[in-house]
Amino acid sequence: MSKVTRTGTQSPEPHAADVHDLIRVHGARVNNLKDVSVEIPKRRLTVFTGVSGSGKSSLVFDTIAAESQRLINETYSAFVQGFMPTLARPEVDVLDGLTTVITVDQQRMGSDPRSTVGTATDANAMLRILFSRLGKPHIGSPKAFSFNVASISGAGSVTLERSGQTVKEQRSFSITGGMCPRCEGRGSVNDIDLTALYDDTKSLGEGALTIPGYTMDGWYGRIFSGSGFFDMDKPIRKYTKRELSDLLHREPTKIKVEGINLTYEGIIPKLQKSMLSKDVEALQPHIRAFVKRAVTFSVCPDCQGTRLSEGARSSKIKKISIADACAMQISDLAKWVRDLDEPSVAPLLATLRQTLDSFVEIGLGYLSLDRPSGTLSGGEAQRVKMIRHLGSSLTDVTYVFDEPTVGLHPHDIQQMNRLLLRLRDKGNTVLVVEHKPETIAIADHVVDLGPGAGQGGGTICFEGTVEGLRAGDTITGRHFGDRASLKETVRTPSGKLEIRGAKTHNLRGVDVDVPLGVLVVVTGVAGSGKSSLVHGSIPASEGVVSVDQGAIRGSRRSNPATYTGLLDPIRKAFAKANGVKPALFSANSEGACPGCNGAGVVYTDLAMMAGVSTTCEECEGKRFHASVLEHHLGGRDISEVLAMPVTEATEFFGAGEARTPAAHKILERLADVGLGYVSLGQPLTTLSGGERQRLKLATHMADKGGVYVLDEPTAGLHLADVEQLLGLLDRLVDSGKSVIVVEHHQAVMAHADWIIDLGPGAGHDGGRIVFEGTPAALVEGRATLTGEHLATYVGA
Repeated sequence: MSKVTRTGTQSPEPHAADVHDLIRVHGARVNNLKDVSVEIPKRRLTVFTGVSGSGKSSLVFDTIAAESQRLINETYSAFVQGFMPTLARPEVDVLDGLTTVITVDQQRMGSDPRSTVGTATDANAMLRILFSRLGKPHIGSPKAFSFNVASISGAGSVTLERSGQTVKEQRSFSITGGMCPRCEGRGSVNDIDLTALYDDTKSLGEGALTIPGYTMDGWYGRIFSGSGFFDMDKPIRKYTKRELSDLLHREPTKIKVEGINLTYEGIIPKLQKSMLSKDVEALQPHIRAFVKRAVTFSVCPDCQGTRLSEGARSSKIKKISIADACAMQISDLAKWVRDLDEPSVAPLLATLRQTLDSFVEIGLGYLSLDRPSGTLSGGEAQRVKMIRHLGSSLTDVTYVFDEPTVGLHPHDIQQMNRLLLRLRDKGNTVLVVEHKPETIAIADHVVDLGPGAGQGGGTICFEGTVEGLRAGDTITGRHFGDRASLKETVRTPSGKLEIRGAKTHNLRGVDVDVPLGVLVVVTGVAGSGKSSLVHGSIPASEGVVSVDQGAIRGSRRSNPATYTGLLDPIRKAFAKANGVKPALFSANSEGACPGCNGAGVVYTDLAMMAGVSTTCEECEGKRFHASVLEHHLGGRDISEVLAMPVTEATEFFGAGEARTPAAHKILERLADVGLGYVSLGQPLTTLSGGERQRLKLATHMADKGGVYVLDEPTAGLHLADVEQLLGLLDRLVDSGKSVIVVEHHQAVMAHADWIIDLGPGAGHDGGRIVFEGTPAALVEGRATLTGEHLATYVGA
């Protein structure tokens, strides 16, 4: 055995491959970033902090993650790239040392009615294979257990060319699927109230149909009149059975109207395809209101909501069907799978156990696999996406997280921190956008952006260790040790809202009196039943205004001015001052620049290469026709007004020649919720999650409701902004409103007048009231997890 001897005392030079240990960003100018340059260590946990709107997402998601994705896409052939979204290169001078980026964001999961937690994580696919191998009686392949596959069969003759001759042969086929034929795999059936579709005292010609968009002066009118199936001038109540059947149920039929080939289809099948096959919450507001008025959804009587056919439900393993398995709480299902000992499917069982254990480990053991994915909160959706990465063998990749602690109780945050550190310890770079001090504290490296928001942000205020941040003179550093103190005196309730026998989801017949006229915080570990109690038991009557975390739907043409209704009084004020039509002052209507159709930029599609957007030369990005910009109000044109931040616009419309009370009221509400830095014309697509929720809150503050229900309003808020939010909640209560907040943030709990704590655990270990009373009593008793963490927080 030979030994290599080294001469000399000098250590060998490091290998060239080992020096690439930094991600270098130089001259980033995306959104509000001002020539930002930063060096991020690889294989470390880096947390990006800063006030909401300071540029964290612009740097992490829109620059680093976007460029990595673009470069990966370029490795595919031009043919494949043609089917992928085209990504433009971010505005940055140098991006060096990038690795493959895996983004785990808070985008809600697809709201397809057939999408469930099981289908989104591959757990269902593994269960289907398991039941197709071990289920008794054996009913078929994994497709036989899928509620997305229908059972079909057919027979007939086929023509073949064989040995130069044409031969006809009889063929038959059948596919055994697991879809319930009654509800088509949706788990619910709908019953349509015909009185909500039409007024039977009127004829079609008189506008009998009350369905949104079904007017007789457009294409619908031409199709109905040209079909010849019924009399357009006869009241619907006088229709024969045949005529009414044709109007409501007729299958698609080819017709010819004025020489044009068209298809006539009955109203009900058309509604089923256009409205009822989609997620109700994803529809436009006026269509959503119509569906809720006209359609009653009930559990499918054939499959009892399991979505599966009778055959799929009859095949069992140890007396458990696949429907029973999917309905189990995942923590219980994991235990059931662990008890299965079948050598023939050992690798499958091992993978399934690993997936289910990941659910429990990440704090989602209280879910079930049949839970519709559209009902998950943003935080739950993000943690479900994390599951596929926890057991991954990949190393040296960059994981990017967007506030992974959203929706987590302080008790659950410790578990999330361990998972982030575990990903880092496997040799990965972990980048986290976060506000919670508990997560910032575990960082190896901190990048603090600011100093303000919007145009006041976009620069690096601090780079270094957590200790350096604490000692530094930045907003984050100064507020890092902030601790709200318990109130010395709490408000006296003006009444109470009685909830009796609440059983939504995991609630166990909860009886509770919610005090009115005060600030009430409903808290508890994730999955304990908070949202079920608040949203499922407090009636959404006219007096209740609910502001949830649902996404704002809008295009790049939508902005705070259009979303809040602010643009209407502004347009009218411009029109009145100049004696012209209000439509001229809309970039989506008559006032639009003809060169870019009011978009401000011209998009050039370069096929499989990244598309290019250039500022419109005709309007120079102002979006309006040149003649419109000649009209002024208070010395400003409409494009200058839309470029104003909210604080400047509040002064502008508050006094002087431009005084517009209706606009001023809306602007004051936007400033109240902490959006003073946002410009009126900023596209909604560029707002962060926290900014969108506060925009919704500002809009709802105009509603004439006596009870406000807020779902985690601190999501996306910096430590410094939470103080402003508490002031807003106090103003709402002092103005006579009742405010009920579902919240985990200890500062909000400490500031509450009354706390309702659910638990003690999640799923079937929760669903009970474990405490109700003042924050001081909760801290003094320390009888619950929330009490322990709140006591530590306030230093009691």
